[in-house]
Amino acid sequence: MTTSDNGTHVGRRSLLTGVAGIMGGAALPATAAHAAPAEMRRHPRNWPDPEPYGLADTRLDLWPRADNSFILPLELRPRDEERGRVWMRDTYVNCFVVGGRPIYVATGTTRAPGPPAGSWNDGIFLWVSPSLRGPWRLADTTGVRAGAEKGKVWSPEFVGENRPGRTVVAPWQEYWYDDRFGKRGNVWAPEVHYFRGKWYIVACMGDHSQKVGSFLLVSEGGVEGPYRLIEGNFGKPFGDSFIGGPDFIKPGAYHHIDGSLYTEGDDAWLVLHNHLYAKFRDDMEDIVPTTNLPKFRQTPYSPEPYIEGSYVYKHQGRYYLLHAVWNRTSANPDGSTRHAYDPAGPGRTQYQYDAVLAVADTFEGPYSRRWTMGVGAGHNNIFADRSGQLWATFFRNPAFGYWADPSRSADAAVPGVVKLEWTGPEGGRLYVERRNRGHAD
Repeated sequence: MTTSDNGTHVGRRSLLTGVAGIMGGAALPATAAHAAPAEMRRHPRNWPDPEPYGLADTRLDLWPRADNSFILPLELRPRDEERGRVWMRDTYVNCFVVGGRPIYVATGTTRAPGPPAGSWNDGIFLWVSPSLRGPWRLADTTGVRAGAEKGKVWSPEFVGENRPGRTVVAPWQEYWYDDRFGKRGNVWAPEVHYFRGKWYIVACMGDHSQKVGSFLLVSEGGVEGPYRLIEGNFGKPFGDSFIGGPDFIKPGAYHHIDGSLYTEGDDAWLVLHNHLYAKFRDDMEDIVPTTNLPKFRQTPYSPEPYIEGSYVYKHQGRYYLLHAVWNRTSANPDGSTRHAYDPAGPGRTQYQYDAVLAVADTFEGPYSRRWTMGVGAGHNNIFADRSGQLWATFFRNPAFGYWADPSRSADAAVPGVVKLEWTGPEGGRLYVERRNRGHAD
């Protein structure tokens, strides 16, 4: 989430002509068609928020659709050929200018070859491209690791590369085994950043790891690596441990997950779930020590549900705090369906993994009330392409809800990107590009 304080070029858009191109035939909720206004304002309007605060906006205009999004044509690995598409969760894409030229980078949570194995995966893969539309090629790691799988830049299996004074894989990140699950150890939600002339990857060891939480890698070469672990993660993930996660996680092993990086000027901050952040030391080898990590000042829901995928992006001088929250359905007293960012509970069913945003004038906050930025677009990032157009990623969560339906499985877990629109200095919001900008229904 590198700083982007450039203008967004919001142009005219086509009306929705169908969703088959991006949805692959998946059915979407019906919605009434509206004519585009004859004259468009320079900036689209904010939509009125559903009331009370905490209700979710489910209108089709806030879905990634055929007219505002597409799936990245990433180079396939042998394991992807049967599906014809890379299986990916937690999709991350960014654009950096290096040596005067743009380089687009994509990564995410991927699966190991063979049948799905939730207890382990085989590391972090990167794809690079000269443009958002491609061609997207696996990062050329052949010069870093001859004979290894192309594009794989870090994995627990690289523990054999550790040397005195250079740690690639810490003991808590190594694969391990038990009688219940067998092989264990997975890495989640990687992000790639280019900061002060160096490449960094922030990622998270998942629930089946010996310790669960976020860590930072730094490249000793180009975007393809080789990467090593920073000193502050030799013994543990960032932050303190606490009780959390599934019951099979070892006591004391759970730390703050979904680590993200925000940079501005020569400074960098770690952004964590549970609303926490921390500043990095100048040498980027650890976070600045503190008794308790500070929290963003937010306007929480009441009650506040479990929130993850925290991310900060700066646009036009303001800070946007992005979260992933489950939109759960339940029954209203009159029998109609309620869509809300409620905590899990009886009678509540996970529907969509949404992206919600809040905005502030300072990094720490206070942040505004949250709004639905994108339906089903949760656990993502925002970035600007070479022309300044803003985009967000999405992946369509296959674990629960709408995209877990077997009839939609072929269109879930994808490396998707969707255009965003900014409602200007007065509105101050970012939304998935809507068909009916300025209209409230």
